[in-house]
Amino acid sequence: MGIGTIATAAVFTVGVTSSIKRKARVRAPELAGRGWLNTGGKDVHLKDLRGKIVLLDFWTFCCINCLHVLDELRPLEEEFADVLVTAGVHSPKFVHEADPDALAAAVERYEVHHPVLDDPELTTWQNYAVKAWPTLVLIDPEGYVVHHAAGEGHAEALSRVIRELVKEHEAKGTLHRGDGPYEPPERQRTELRFPSKVVVTPQGTLLVADAANHSIAELEADGETLVRRIGTGHRGRSDGDSPSFSEPSGIALLPTEIAERTGYQAVVADTVNHLLRGLNLDTGVVTTIAGTGEQWRDGPTDGPATEIDLSSPWDVAWWDGKVIIAMAGNHTLSAFDPIAGTVSRYAGTTVEGLHDGPAEQAFFAQTSGLAAAGDRLWLVDSETSALRWIDTEHVVHTAIGKGLFDFGHRDGDGDQALLQHPLGVTVLGDGSVAIADTYNGAIRRYDPETGQVSTLADGIKEPSGAAIVDGELVVVASAAHRLERPISPGDNEQLVAGKAHQVKRPPTVLAPGEVELTVVFQPPPGQKLDERYGPSTRLEITSSPPELLVEGAGTSTTLTRRLVVADGVDMGVLHVVAQAASCDDDPAIEHPACRLTRQDWGVPIRMQDGGLRRLPLMLGGMDD
Repeated sequence: MGIGTIATAAVFTVGVTSSIKRKARVRAPELAGRGWLNTGGKDVHLKDLRGKIVLLDFWTFCCINCLHVLDELRPLEEEFADVLVTAGVHSPKFVHEADPDALAAAVERYEVHHPVLDDPELTTWQNYAVKAWPTLVLIDPEGYVVHHAAGEGHAEALSRVIRELVKEHEAKGTLHRGDGPYEPPERQRTELRFPSKVVVTPQGTLLVADAANHSIAELEADGETLVRRIGTGHRGRSDGDSPSFSEPSGIALLPTEIAERTGYQAVVADTVNHLLRGLNLDTGVVTTIAGTGEQWRDGPTDGPATEIDLSSPWDVAWWDGKVIIAMAGNHTLSAFDPIAGTVSRYAGTTVEGLHDGPAEQAFFAQTSGLAAAGDRLWLVDSETSALRWIDTEHVVHTAIGKGLFDFGHRDGDGDQALLQHPLGVTVLGDGSVAIADTYNGAIRRYDPETGQVSTLADGIKEPSGAAIVDGELVVVASAAHRLERPISPGDNEQLVAGKAHQVKRPPTVLAPGEVELTVVFQPPPGQKLDERYGPSTRLEITSSPPELLVEGAGTSTTLTRRLVVADGVDMGVLHVVAQAASCDDDPAIEHPACRLTRQDWGVPIRMQDGGLRRLPLMLGGMDD
């Protein structure tokens, strides 16, 4: 995806639409793509779904927010099982995600229990004018689009809209109850299932976060012989000697003196439960040590550990006297103090992007791997395909990575090298760094002394983590469901010229001059904007690069702002974060239920004569 030179300054206005129903009915475009999964090999057409309420979930399996939505939709699909058909539309960001085998694996890995359209060319994405992953579109039983929302946290609003549609179309006789087109595939059985990370215990065994088996597997040093399994193997969040997890990922071992005081030796990032769990390796007993089980939305980030919401903790590492948490779900790092029992924000602002500098001002993008070594905490940001580090001065640096839209497999100088959605990082004995370059299926090496990048091994099915065992690198080959030793002693590093790619998502072409950017939000049925304690909306705008915006960056409590985009910037992305608070609209209720709707967009823009003069961003509702 290229973004051309911006020849003239552009002026943007942003605003909010509330409680407005669309007058014109819009027929839902047909669903077009390469094929379908979870349908027994059959294609699905909208005409075949007349009489059903259809929910389209536009997603891509690299996106943590999309994974959140999959979990949010499960209760909705169960509640409305006989009237609602959910259809995932998989519109990939990365080249690897366009591989049909990789998509099939992801559908199994994340337990997607509805039909999925494979949309590798983003055909259906563009037909529905989608601007963000994830996006949800509701279609009524007569085939018309009735609701459009971007981001996560929309389950309650969707439930209200669906109830209204059920009532309306039952009265009209246009609602048909019964089963949908979903047919579950056969699930394979292996000892490990989509494992995520591995660490070596002091006894020399391997602890593996066995994500799709919802447990921790302890293996002998050979990486194959199972010693024991900690966890029931089913989704859950119970503590004790028969614990349960939900897609655990990272594992960190505590220093001996800390472990003796806490009563547990390992900390597990229990990703989908939004928890940290303490694991006593002697007894197998698990305790919840941080998180509430609720996903962080917009609350406090510092305080007693079990009273602070976390957001998809993906990895953990002991560094700087604390357990550092890669909070993939909100693009930040947090720190857990196991002695004080507290959690605090360590780095990041929640804006997704690639921006270095003081840790509290830096932008991250779905940090998924951590490794501590000396005076550096290494990390990989999967969505910017970046290798970065934090130093002891609490400053963030980037070794490899260009931003949200550039990726590939290219070795050489670090400032020119490219990765593709890396999920793991491991410090080698010589001080260099091994990168689990997940979507390239490779192990890459970065030398901090020379700044050079090379390829150690490739042909690995989605490597996601690694550990050194007796001087040998043991790699978690997640999609192969096993641990591998892909680097033979004496092997030489490869230098791969490789290819550079950009995200296929097309830029938004805007006309030079004044352009209206509208954040559309309509409270769901039975709710209104909550203005009891002040403004109910908030808007934050930044850009990449920062010099893209001449005027208008910053935060306000209104959803209208004048932005001026600089002349002569070759390419750019507008980062727009909007939120709106709404509450039940019933004067008889003394304490109405309230909820916060929040979404951030990274909108690539290109200026061109004849381009759009109005750009709507759908927070929730229908554009008027």
